[in-house]
Parts: sequence; structure tokens; C-alpha cells
Amino acid sequence: MSQILKVESNTDDVTAKARKVLIAGGVIAFPTDTFYGLGVDPFNQTAVDRLFALKGREKNKPLILLISEKEQLEKLVKNITPAHSILMQKFWPGPMTLLFETSGIIPENVLAGSNRIGIRQPGNTMTRKLIAELGHPITAPSANLSGEAPPITAQQVLQSLENHLDLIIDGGTCQGGEPSTLVDAVNTPIQLVREGAIPFSEIKAIINENNEPVYPGVQE
Repeated sequence: MSQILKVESNTDDVTAKARKVLIAGGVIAFPTDTFYGLGVDPFNQTAVDRLFALKGREKNKPLILLISEKEQLEKLVKNITPAHSILMQKFWPGPMTLLFETSGIIPENVLAGSNRIGIRQPGNTMTRKLIAELGHPITAPSANLSGEAPPITAQQVLQSLENHLDLIIDGGTCQGGEPSTLVDAVNTPIQLVREGAIPFSEIKAIINENNEPVYPGVQE
């Protein structure tokens, strides 16, 4: 049966144990801004393949990565555009995933044939601490079988994935609702890829406030 660790006031033990599982190639479930996600070391090909298999995820669907701090972007992406900077300043940490052009170090099975990588700095402080202890990003697809509703509690994760996980971090009930908003800000105009928790109208307003003249034609 999957081990469940409940998050108390002191998260040191939880993050330390989760780090050991990730380093060993394990799969964990953990709370994010909206739902529970599945975390593996993205640089461990076997762990990534296992994640795809246990979730029943199509091989052509890239994975999103979570970072603990913006400085981790430097090795992961080729370029940070003015639009990226504006949106990160306003909406990170939080439920906004930004697409970047990859620098080339991210494994192919994470990218699933794409030349873009979705990256987010989560609002959950325990999750950011775990990523910081690991020293590099973790994956974050929703912690459920493909086609099921994304879980907002550790118990829902357990019901969906039963004994396929090495560790479930019980951080209470996530807020649910919409997933993270996914925006491609590599080129102009920026494009909404997936509706989510942050309305695109709010995103456009922030871009326009920062005097980016090409963005009034933002595509929805």
C-alpha cells in the first residue's frame, strides 16, 4: 500500500522523505495550487516512463515541471521574453504555467516531441521547499488515471492510483476548481493554450499595462 505522510506544522521530515523517494526513482503525489500532482525526477527516464504508464497518459502529451525559484529557469530554457518576465512577476508563485523554448537539457520523454516546456512556480510553500531540497524541478501532472477528475484530497489520490505510488503527501484539501492557466509567451502575440484559474482577460490587462505594443492582438 502507498505510504501516506501527513503534513504537520514542521515539514522537514516530509520533504526529506519525499526527496529520498524521488532520488531513488520513485513516484510521489503531492498538493499543488489547485489539485494533487504526480512528482518524479524528470531527469530519471525510468521514473518518467513509469509515471506515464501508471497514469495511462498518452506518450505525445508533454509533462509540466514545477520549480522552487525563478533562478532554476536558467538551465532549463533558451530564452526569457519580456512577456515571460511580466507574467512571472505578477502571477508567480501561483496557478500560471508558462511555455518556454527548452534549452536542450530536458529529456525527450518529458517533452514528448515538443520544443516547448511548461513551467510553473507553485504557491504551495511545502512543495517549493521539496523542490529546493531536491535541487531541480519535479513533474506535476494531476494525480489520477487519465480521464478521471483531478483529485483534491490524498484519499482521492489513493482511490484512483491505489498501490502504484511510493508516497502520498497529505497536505489537506486543495482548492480545486480550474487547473493552472497555460500561456505560450515565447512569441508575440502571446497565446492562451489552456483556460484555467487565472482569467486570460486579467493576463492581457497586465501585458497591456506594461506597454507591450504588439499584445493588443492577443489570441484567445
